Amino acid sequence: MTEVRVPTLGESVTEATVATWFKKPGDAVAVDEMLCELETDKVTVEVPSPVAGILADIVAGEGETVGVDALLANISASDNAGPSDPKPRAEGSQKEEVGLKPANGGETVDVMVPTLGESVSEATVSTWFKNVGDSVEQDEMLCELETDKVSVEVPAPAAGTLTEIVANEGDTVQADAKLAVISSGDAGAPATGDDASKGAQYDTPEAGNAGPGKDIKDGPAAEKAMAEAGISRDQVTGSGRDGRATKADVSAAVAAAKSAPAASAPASAPRAPVPADDAAREERVKMTRLRQTIARRLKDAQNTAAILTTYNEVDMTETMALRKEYKELFEKKHGVKLGFMSFFTKACCHALKEVPEVNAEIDGTDIVYKNFVHMGIAAGTPQGLVVPVIRDADQMSFAEIEKAIAEKGKRARDGKLSMAEMQGGTFTISNGGVYGSLMSSPILNPPQSGILGMHKIQDRPMVINGEIKIRPMMYLALSYDHRIVDGKGAVTFLVRVKEALEDPRRLLMDL
Repeated sequence: MTEVRVPTLGESVTEATVATWFKKPGDAVAVDEMLCELETDKVTVEVPSPVAGILADIVAGEGETVGVDALLANISASDNAGPSDPKPRAEGSQKEEVGLKPANGGETVDVMVPTLGESVSEATVSTWFKNVGDSVEQDEMLCELETDKVSVEVPAPAAGTLTEIVANEGDTVQADAKLAVISSGDAGAPATGDDASKGAQYDTPEAGNAGPGKDIKDGPAAEKAMAEAGISRDQVTGSGRDGRATKADVSAAVAAAKSAPAASAPASAPRAPVPADDAAREERVKMTRLRQTIARRLKDAQNTAAILTTYNEVDMTETMALRKEYKELFEKKHGVKLGFMSFFTKACCHALKEVPEVNAEIDGTDIVYKNFVHMGIAAGTPQGLVVPVIRDADQMSFAEIEKAIAEKGKRARDGKLSMAEMQGGTFTISNGGVYGSLMSSPILNPPQSGILGMHKIQDRPMVINGEIKIRPMMYLALSYDHRIVDGKGAVTFLVRVKEALEDPRRLLMDL
């Protein structure tokens, strides 16, 4: 009997909640096959099987809180254990699945869920591009899957005929689950009985493009896009199969709504709007796991830390002039654009040396001072806010910082960041200015004690040597944990950042 225990959860994390079991007692498991998923206030952790065998019992059920190294389950040895079918079917139960039966002894090829990315264990089938009975070419796109991080297209592993769809649109599938079956021999013969009637739902012409039929459901991507855009389903003309709406259809509807002239109301006999049932105009969309984690962590930060924010403003004239003078030479030599983030990162690293408590954290009754700077750079993605960490930023050059920010930013947008790349930060910079924010109070990223908020650069009249000048100004906000950082330290930190940006030469002289 082999024990399955809670793995290391990360820095300052001592317990987790069992979120999902992917296996049940009696299931065969393979080495490194995902058994369950744990959730902490920082990350989601997958627990793989340490050995091949049979899952004998589950000790910690879903929803239970477990500590590090706690016993989760037991696996018994099995000589013939291997990866189990995520959707086991009894022999002769083919009638329960949409499909065609291969004819003339053609070989069948299973279409499996591809690798979804690090720490991603399940996905939702968003859209099928092919119907049962369609011919497909090798590497032709069959369907699209959506996770809380990325969208994944599934190509055909072989040429042939799509004879069976196992996972329909809207279904949630685990990693390595079977999606469909392709007959690589002669064209499949239509199934009879219930098989044919179920397969026919994909060829119903009645739905057209006007909208989904009674039993047709739009994909999660389209539903999410409609919710974000604030438009109803009847405003979208679906171009997908059976009238399903796609993300492109939603974008087209939004563009049409913006460009359409507002209808003028009659000059006479104005009529009050007819009351409508609010519930009919609402749409309920399940939060992604990433969004749930963000919400929980931000609220935990407010409940735990004594958050206070201090403000200042910085004249960006000298930094902008320096950037303008050298940006072409910089890009030509280093192959990356010179942005403002490297200046702010350098300025913060410089200030953290003078005010080390802003770079520290509380661990119980201890204060842990960090003699290094792992800089978190907050990045907005379609899935939500993530904070990739640039390690040892205080030891890096401007070019190294810009390259690291560009690479981490791209991986964040593509949903390819690993949990390790978002852990261990000692201080965070959040740039709300890219969205037009003029002033805000950022929330701490626990267990860090400080976060700097950048904002938009705006020309404002300033008094310079007794004269009114127009200068490019930016408001800065430092939110800090008042349990460890005093007001004097916070203000000093922000002033040092301001001084370094208003005279970037100070960074070279370490002043």
